This record gives sequence, structure tokens and C-alpha cells, in this order.
Amino acid sequence: MASFDLSLIWALIIGFGVMMYVLMDGFDLGLGILYPFAPNEEARDVMMNSVAPVWDGNETWLVLGGAGLLGAFPLVYSVYLPALYIGVFLMLAGLIFRGIAFEFRFKSRRNRVWWNRAFCWGSAVAAFAQGAVVGAYIQGFPVEDFVYVGGALDWLTPFTLLTGLSLMTGYALLGATWLILKSEGEVQRWAYRITPALLVAVLVAFAAISVWTPLVDPAVFERWFDHLHLIWVLPALALGCAAWLAMAVHRRQEGQPFVATLGLFLFTYLGLVASKWPVIVPPDYTIWDAASAPESQLFLLIGVLFVIPIVLAYTAWTYWVFRGKVRPGDGYH
Repeated sequence: MASFDLSLIWALIIGFGVMMYVLMDGFDLGLGILYPFAPNEEARDVMMNSVAPVWDGNETWLVLGGAGLLGAFPLVYSVYLPALYIGVFLMLAGLIFRGIAFEFRFKSRRNRVWWNRAFCWGSAVAAFAQGAVVGAYIQGFPVEDFVYVGGALDWLTPFTLLTGLSLMTGYALLGATWLILKSEGEVQRWAYRITPALLVAVLVAFAAISVWTPLVDPAVFERWFDHLHLIWVLPALALGCAAWLAMAVHRRQEGQPFVATLGLFLFTYLGLVASKWPVIVPPDYTIWDAASAPESQLFLLIGVLFVIPIVLAYTAWTYWVFRGKVRPGDGYH
């Protein structure tokens, strides 16, 4: 046992789960954000049908990450829940409204416009709340002896508003490139048209957050600027993915824009992790400070090591079964 750092293993597992959730649920949240701007109702049918077989499976990673965090780092909950209660509530409410809209939109004719709005607003609120929570994590929490001592709305600041809106823009970009991959005809042409503008918006947001973050947290400034580090490779790779995306859209590639956007998200996420590691409750508490007993971590780890391959297998199988284009009239009914 002494040869294994269980806290480190659990941090990697939870980090992997969060990354998978962002990459896989991000594009269907993005489609919801783009919903009001779709060319017509037929395009909205295609957008929803393109994610209907996979959206609920994508959220498995959110459950895995949250449950793993509770089991492996329970002291985090004593800070995060009181600090982020409203933000987490908004995220869950948005996900619930979006899920209901999936089930009822195709069944309703008279009230379809309201289900469209539920899908759009649920996606937008969930995406904004997730981004604001990330911003709150970056700026830190007032904590004494692992007890949150701030107010219920301390998480809502100009910085978290920026991170919330930025994640909405990023998810919209992910949704647009997913639509390029999964659609054809008028819907695909529309997705090609909006992708460059969304990419510019994401890069502007990326630059603003990159400048603001070291001002919010001096420790981040010290990590990035005191010495020349290999972590500077991460933003360089993110910008490389952005350039790849722009070229792929210009050349009317279908699969490459989505893969490039996934890369842009991945390297940005890794840059955030590199900025804060190993702090899990900013500004002072590390993963080892917040860890549960080694016996508890080991017991949960045995179960998770069985679960993750199963989740990966059925996720891969689902995407393989529902590969290919979604056309008007096809799909979920």
C-alpha cells in the first residue's frame, strides 16, 4: 500500500471523468445554446436527433466525477456545497429542463415552441453555471479549517461571469463542429458559416481569461511567469488546435473541425489543471489535505476500476452504432 499514492490516483480519475464530461456533454449543451439561431424547425430536428442517442450517456461522466469526489475527497464538499450551492442548483435545474425537453419536444405539436425554449435555456443555464463554478474555483474560497466562511453569492463576480459566458461560447463552438460532422445540406452549411465567428469569440475569451487569471490568483502568476516552464506548451498546443480548426473549416473538412475543437478544449483544461495543481480547495488546501482515509479510497478504487472500462466500452459502442449522418426525418421520435 505504501508504494501507491491513492490521493494522486483518485485525483487523476476524477480529473479524467471531468474532462470526459466536458468533451462529451459539451457539444450537446452547445447545440442547445445554438438552438434559437438555427435556420428553421427542420434544422432543429436534425440538431436534436444528432445527440438524442448519446446525450444521457454523456452525463454518466458527471455522475462518476461527482461521486468519486465525494468518496475520495469528502472534505471538498464541506467547502464547495455551501460556497457553490446556487451555482450547482442552477446547473442541475438546467440539465433537468434540457432532459425533459428531449422527451417531450417530439411528442408535442401545439407546445413545441416552449420545449424548444426549455432545451435552449436549460442548456445555456447549465453551461453558464459550469463555467462560473470553474471561475469560482480559480479565484478561490474564504475557508477556515475546511469550513466555508463566505456568503452564498461570493462565487458570482465579474471574473466568474466571464468564465461562465466563455464556456457557453466554447460549448457553442463544440456544438457547431459536431453539427458539421453529423449533418449535411443546409444544416451543415449553416454550421460552417457560424464556426469561424464562434472560434474568434472563443479565442478572445481565452485571451481575456488568460490575462485575468494571474491577477485573480498570484500563485498562478508565479507558476507561469517566475520561470520558463514546459506548461507553456499547453497554450501553444491549444492555439495550434485553433489554427487547425480554422484551416479545416476553410477546406470544408467534416471530421477534423470537431477533433480540433476537442483538442482546443483538452489543452485548455490541462492548462487550468497545471495552473492550480495540486490545490483542490483554493487557495491553500491540496488533494492530500482533503483526502478521505486510505482504506475508503482503496475500497472505492476497486469498484471504479471495474466501472470505468464498462462505461468506456458502452460509450464507444453507442457512438459506433449511431455513427454517420443525421438527415431530416431520421432519428428520435
